[in-house]
Amino acid sequence: MRNEIELEGIIEDYLNGKLSDEELKKFEQLRLNDPAVDHKVVAHKFFLESLNDYALKADLKSKMDQMHGQIDVAALSKEVGPHPSFIVNLWRKNKAAVAVAASFILLTVVTLYSIQQTTQQSGSVELVSRELARIKNSQSSLIRKINSDNVTKNLKPANFGGTGFALTANGYILTNLHVVDGADSVYVQDSKGNSFKAVVKRKDSQYDLAILKIVDESFSPLSSLPYRLKQNPIGMSESVYTLGFPKDDAVYGEGYVSSKTGYNGDTTQYQVSIPVNPGNSGGPLLDEDGNIIGVISAKQNQVDGATFAVKSKYIQEALNSIPNDSLGKKVVFSKRNSLQGLSKSKQVNKIKDYVFMIKVYK
Repeated sequence: MRNEIELEGIIEDYLNGKLSDEELKKFEQLRLNDPAVDHKVVAHKFFLESLNDYALKADLKSKMDQMHGQIDVAALSKEVGPHPSFIVNLWRKNKAAVAVAASFILLTVVTLYSIQQTTQQSGSVELVSRELARIKNSQSSLIRKINSDNVTKNLKPANFGGTGFALTANGYILTNLHVVDGADSVYVQDSKGNSFKAVVKRKDSQYDLAILKIVDESFSPLSSLPYRLKQNPIGMSESVYTLGFPKDDAVYGEGYVSSKTGYNGDTTQYQVSIPVNPGNSGGPLLDEDGNIIGVISAKQNQVDGATFAVKSKYIQEALNSIPNDSLGKKVVFSKRNSLQGLSKSKQVNKIKDYVFMIKVYK
């Protein structure tokens, strides 16, 4: 506990520029060597920025309330009609307060404009879950509706959707937490259009991950997973691809790793150059050999192809947190990879049966 408190103090001094040159050099080397420390720095920086924003807003509100209290509102009720002297008298009595209030309003407008311009220049992160209620049914979705399990026939259109992929052959599915958060019920739909009821078994808000379990009696266990979870990090410029559901049919996307860290230097993510759309959240990110290296979670606005994916290391951590199944067995990811050496088209053809559309009802 003492070491944790000391580390928090060092991080705060680091972010506030209070470390000496020698301390700064040692701490930056520690960040490079220890991803856990680097993640704490990123999280603490975000916390301090949020705290500062809140303080600025609270101070502005306090000053506006103070100026409002100095204005003689009672003068308004004594004047009858819009006589010119009313305006003159009101200005003479309250010109100081009105001038200060006006300056704060101008400052607020300028600040908001600056923030908007900065956002347009640097971009912001957008979670890529999909709003399904606004999308009309296509011919393919009508075919899926006929093939779907009877349980879903009486449900209204789903509110949100995303993508998930199989962690195990017996029905454990991984997706993003923001896809299923607050759901009343969740269904997963396979490549053949069959829908199965699922429940959220595990939530990990730190890494935006959720593990689902198919609980539908009509679900039959899958064949052995064709991919495995890659434990070692992947390098920049290496080719990657994903499969997801930005529409009713699975969509393939390919690109490369453009950075070994995510938004604002987040070491728990990769940045990849793959264009994604709402509905891709929770989709698998695979390397050329068909190993799972991450899960798609967000994209950066105003920056073409800047997509972020949670690294496979944290998928494994989420999987380790699941209690033993009903047979007392530990839930483990496949260690086999039958995709290696296959062409990309053959890899995709094999994994499509293990990638699901996630439908969320609220």
